[in-house]
Amino acid sequence: MDNNEGNEIQLHGDEEILEVIDLNESEPGPDDLADDLEDVDFEDAGNDDGGWETEDEMEAEVEHDDSELTFSKHTGSVFCVSLDPATNSMAVTGGEDDKAFVWRVSDGEVLLECTGHKDSVTCAVFSHDSSMMASGDMSGMIKVWNIQSKEEIWSFEVGDLEWLEWHPCAPVLLAGTDDGNMWMWKIPSGECKTFQSSACQATSGKVLPDGKRAVVGYEDGTVRVWDLKQGNAVHVIKGQDGHQGALTCLACNKDGSLVLTGSVDGCAKLINTATGKVVGSFSADGGKAKGSKDEAETNSVESVGFCNILPLLAVAFLDGTLAIYDLSSQVLRNRCQHEAGIVHLQWEESSSVVSTCCLDGALRLWDARTGNIVSEYRGHTAEILDFAINREASIVVTASGDNLSKVFCLQRPDR
Repeated sequence: MDNNEGNEIQLHGDEEILEVIDLNESEPGPDDLADDLEDVDFEDAGNDDGGWETEDEMEAEVEHDDSELTFSKHTGSVFCVSLDPATNSMAVTGGEDDKAFVWRVSDGEVLLECTGHKDSVTCAVFSHDSSMMASGDMSGMIKVWNIQSKEEIWSFEVGDLEWLEWHPCAPVLLAGTDDGNMWMWKIPSGECKTFQSSACQATSGKVLPDGKRAVVGYEDGTVRVWDLKQGNAVHVIKGQDGHQGALTCLACNKDGSLVLTGSVDGCAKLINTATGKVVGSFSADGGKAKGSKDEAETNSVESVGFCNILPLLAVAFLDGTLAIYDLSSQVLRNRCQHEAGIVHLQWEESSSVVSTCCLDGALRLWDARTGNIVSEYRGHTAEILDFAINREASIVVTASGDNLSKVFCLQRPDR
């Protein structure tokens, strides 16, 4: 696809227009972007009493399932899940079957089946206003769909895809690829801007809340803060202060002033986005993390996140440790131990509860203030690979290696 020339993208925030993308400075830009802007499988008993099972034996074969609904349209592992930000009533899941499905959370009805991908769909996300959904597969095929018309409105093929994310307040899509590039497109016109770096994977990325900057982590341990309008890296964090292994995850706090990064080197770094300075470093044992390549083989950081209502942050490790730190003192507050490796964590929007999904197929909710488990939900027969929580923290939608996505209704003593 040829890039259109002479276009500038302007992004509307809540109170002002954010001019973010200058696709070509030789000509004036177009209109503002924001303006476009339960079945039981009884097996043969094989015993010596005539083939009949006792009631207890039959009950033991029935998998314990806490879910309210099971979405079973995928024919391979389900790798990703997202909820639409506008209403939280729609989920999108992507899977090993080279498909994405948009479906209604209340009853599991398929609203849109997204086909045409060449490989496993590992990224599927709604635009900020829920009018569009972007799906991306491992080979680099990206497709954008109009939710109302149920039509594919744009597609593009890049190198092997690492991550995909919409801008928080405009119809702008960003992606990171195996060749180290970050791409940015205006949708649906497809006007494009690329942010080039060293030839190693752009493994994780996040647009900051101001809409003007993005933070990208790379395979060599480097973290870059990009100016989306100018197209240059305003901060590059590497070397002694940076990570000593590939970035696995990153998250920003509510105002975007801080970014927390995780790596296969076994540590998490706290970075000030205004100065580009590393202001904190954390390891699973609660001490100051040094990070080494040797740790990469043992205890990778798999997920990180900030609490929205308290000065707390969470770091999840492959060995099953969920570490809760006090943000101001950087002291370990609680350690929540899991029996299996943690895949993903997410804080509830308006509480101090943090949820985790694990390789053992369980979803767990933890009170970060006490370190105590609040509740545990089961139903999957394989690892949970991703999950999403709605704004009210009343439901969780999961994606699993058992080819299923499930909806769990969260019940807690305080409700």
